Amino acid sequence: MKREEQNIKDTWKIEDLFSSDEVWEKDLERAISLLNEYPKYVGKISEDKENLLTYFKFNDEVNLLAERLYVYSNQKYHQDMANAKYQKYSGKAQKLVVDIGSASAFVEPELLSIDENTLLNWMEDERFADYRRYVSEVLRGKRHTLDEKTEEILAKSKRMANAADNIYAMYNGADIDFPIVTNSDGEEIKITHGNFVPILSGTDRELRKKAFHTLYDTYDKMKNTIAATFNANVEQACFYADVRGYSSSRAMYLDGSNVPESVYDNLIDTVHEHIHLMHRYVKMRKKALGVDELHMYDIYAPIVKTPEKKYTFDEAKDMVKAGLAPMGEAYLEKLQEGFDNRWIDVYENEGKRSGAYSWGAYGTHPYVLLNYQGTLDHVFTLAHEMGHALHSYYSDEAQSYINAGYKIFVAEVASTCNESLLIHDLLNKTEDDETKAYLINHFLEQFKGTLYRQTMFAEFEKITHSMVEKGGTLTSDILCKVYYDLNKFYFGDDIIIDDDIALEWARIPHFYNPFYVYQYATGISAAIALSRKIMEEGETGVKDYMKFLTGGGSKDPIDLLKLAGVDMTERKPIVQALKLFENLLDEMEMIIDDK
Repeated sequence: MKREEQNIKDTWKIEDLFSSDEVWEKDLERAISLLNEYPKYVGKISEDKENLLTYFKFNDEVNLLAERLYVYSNQKYHQDMANAKYQKYSGKAQKLVVDIGSASAFVEPELLSIDENTLLNWMEDERFADYRRYVSEVLRGKRHTLDEKTEEILAKSKRMANAADNIYAMYNGADIDFPIVTNSDGEEIKITHGNFVPILSGTDRELRKKAFHTLYDTYDKMKNTIAATFNANVEQACFYADVRGYSSSRAMYLDGSNVPESVYDNLIDTVHEHIHLMHRYVKMRKKALGVDELHMYDIYAPIVKTPEKKYTFDEAKDMVKAGLAPMGEAYLEKLQEGFDNRWIDVYENEGKRSGAYSWGAYGTHPYVLLNYQGTLDHVFTLAHEMGHALHSYYSDEAQSYINAGYKIFVAEVASTCNESLLIHDLLNKTEDDETKAYLINHFLEQFKGTLYRQTMFAEFEKITHSMVEKGGTLTSDILCKVYYDLNKFYFGDDIIIDDDIALEWARIPHFYNPFYVYQYATGISAAIALSRKIMEEGETGVKDYMKFLTGGGSKDPIDLLKLAGVDMTERKPIVQALKLFENLLDEMEMIIDDK
């Protein structure tokens, strides 16, 4: 189906951002012209609080305009990625954002040049209420902020520093060419990024094996180049950490959200202490598949029958609403508002970006991109993305522009909490053993893929960045050994750790955004704890949860979760999540044994 053939009610209402491309182009010109205003504030914002307040409001205006321009251009691009017009729009918007960063690089050094007591005294003025959090964060980072000229150089160097990421993205996204394999019916299939995981999730074991080895054989041919690119990206991270006076690159990246490094270490240590559960899961999977040897290409293979039932999008919406009933009427009404007012781009069309996401700009409702196919998994995707959307909605509604954006550390909490509530509702209602087994397995797969796998990724980053910080160079041999050994530890003795898995690090683009992935694991732990609290405490639990949803970026993410009753500086939420994993494992083992 072509984009223009979509039923309009199934597409997002993009005109709520800009009524037309012509309006977007005019606002882009306006935003570019506003860049010329920044120099007049240089050296002035430290003179008196009126100048500073004027600058803050001006900067909000520019950044909000840029955000709207950026979101619109990219969402239009994602509707049909073959559309050259919106490719150009996206590039122009991205350049604008980079230019704003360079133009405003003077601000933090100049703020820090003001006597701290004087600055804090200015902040007592009620007109600065929206900016107190930002100023406190600038002061918190004082010892890591350099002089104005150096900050300007560092801002400009970011485009050069992104070279490793860009080179890898170009190779992995455009230049890599996987061979063709044949399935059990003799049909030829060309391996791609898009079909690799679906093949590994399929029932054709010989095809899984061929695809697995074929893909990693391709990476093996370029492993030294990819290792050099990986090493360069770690080097740039370590460079910025060193220049800014951080003890490590990890300390720098976690400091952005003021997350203690102990949270990262607690995650790894707690998962290590419960690694026997992952080993039990692997053993159960081996038994369920009925194989003499379990291999790494079997780790995604289905162990329960996928329900053939398909759900219309209207049925999916009703299921999600029923699952989220514990959240109360106010939340459900807002959910329905999103359903009724075209927040969602529902179906696939030619050229449309794959996958799903929620996104938006402050001052306009959030948007959700789907490629809905009617499966139970896609019902969960709807619940997940609407969790993101309503988190953004409530944050934007309650907070000023500068305080609305929440940190990545908590970004997956609301979405996963929604999934958890939905799955509990479906498990309680489902009498069909086949569907129940599928639901339990769905949850187990989440734990395997999110809590355990992302923690393994986090440990890989911790080890490799530390090596570079100690003066080492990450060669392909070193990276493969570290990664292979981690797989051996995480998956245990009931699976053959195929040599090829040692190269998996080479195909993970998240590693080029350092110390990001651990937040998936902490996020699912917090979400499980919150969903449990909501189900057990009812209205009281919801009330505490809403303090989190409306908090935006007004507090550190750790403190926002504490408002909802979850303390991620402790191991308790991770232990609770792993206890649920154990309970689900008990149930699944009983189902497998009864077969």
